Amino acid sequence: MRITDRGPFVGGRIIDLSHAAARELEMIGPGIARVRVEVITAPPDATPGLFAVQVGAFRDRANAERLRSRMETRYGSARLLQRAENPAVWRVLVGAETSEDGANRLADRIRQDSLEKMSAFVVRIDSAT
Repeated sequence: MRITDRGPFVGGRIIDLSHAAARELEMIGPGIARVRVEVITAPPDATPGLFAVQVGAFRDRANAERLRSRMETRYGSARLLQRAENPAVWRVLVGAETSEDGANRLADRIRQDSLEKMSAFVVRIDSAT
């Protein structure tokens, strides 16, 4: 299955499939399933970028700010991002790594340090607004 977008970033979910794709994979009944995501090739026009680790998404900016402050204290760099396509959600991003591998190492560290089994996944931030 080719995935071209990630989300909805809720409760440990990392991708969202179309209804047709879910039907093809026989996931219509359960609605969610464990998956393994493997990047086969990057797009031909992909350029090196900046990556961060998303550790939360909140409707309430104050909640997002509390987590951002904790992450900045622990990991040195954290910020809030509100994307134009979904302005009702504040995302908490940690770090600014120049490689996806570096961001994956940071995500692993955040998950290992987390007592509450925090969801942490890599996002590209050089194209974020």
